[in-house]
Amino acid sequence: MNMDFSGKRVLVTGSTMGIGRATAEMFHAAGAVVAINGRNAATVAKAARDIGQARLVEAPGDIRTEAGCKAVVGMAIGAMGGIDCLVNNVGIRPLARLMDVTEAHWDEVISVNLQSAMFCTTAALPALRVSKGNVVMVSSIAGLMAGPTDRFVYSVAAAGLVGMTRTLALELAGDRIRVNCLCPGFVDTPMVRAENTATNGQVDRWVETVMPLGRLSTPRECASSILYLASEDAAYCTGSTLVNDGGCAANACWGSK
Repeated sequence: MNMDFSGKRVLVTGSTMGIGRATAEMFHAAGAVVAINGRNAATVAKAARDIGQARLVEAPGDIRTEAGCKAVVGMAIGAMGGIDCLVNNVGIRPLARLMDVTEAHWDEVISVNLQSAMFCTTAALPALRVSKGNVVMVSSIAGLMAGPTDRFVYSVAAAGLVGMTRTLALELAGDRIRVNCLCPGFVDTPMVRAENTATNGQVDRWVETVMPLGRLSTPRECASSILYLASEDAAYCTGSTLVNDGGCAANACWGSK
């Protein structure tokens, strides 16, 4: 498989930790110029130093708003001289069941997890048309099947990303821009570890009872799937959803109650 991204320019949103950080590291190791994004400029700078500085661009900024998306994408494209791949990875998962969802909770999750992907893609589109590049959405298995009910808005946003992937793939096919989606299950990230603590080991119990492979995914296992979708080996894939969930979908469960 050709995982050489030498000369390619990649922006990964939410790339200071977790799946985004692993993805930035793997693209960088494969030769790409990578723009690192996060809300906090100091955290972004530290991630760039840790990864290696060379061929790295710092693009800090809050992408909860259209203006924020335009600013971050514009900063990255300006520094890299264009863009070949946009990875819409940023996401949050505050817990709430339907009747506990407030307007503020809804707005926060939708703006971070779903709206940012749309407006970052919109901002990157002129440059992607020039490069005939591609977009990878990072959604969740929650976008494809019923999941823990205390992740209500997160699941709605995840399903929206899957739908956005398919719709954009059709719209942009004429521009030779591919759009694909990764749907991970539970991944060993700071967010999931915090959830496990907040729910008194709920994730640990699911690992034991409903996950066929019996463990969490690593961020690197998700990152490798993202690099495949962005690679020339996936040049005939668009509108596709790659599931990386340890068998949860096959087991028809990725968590309950």
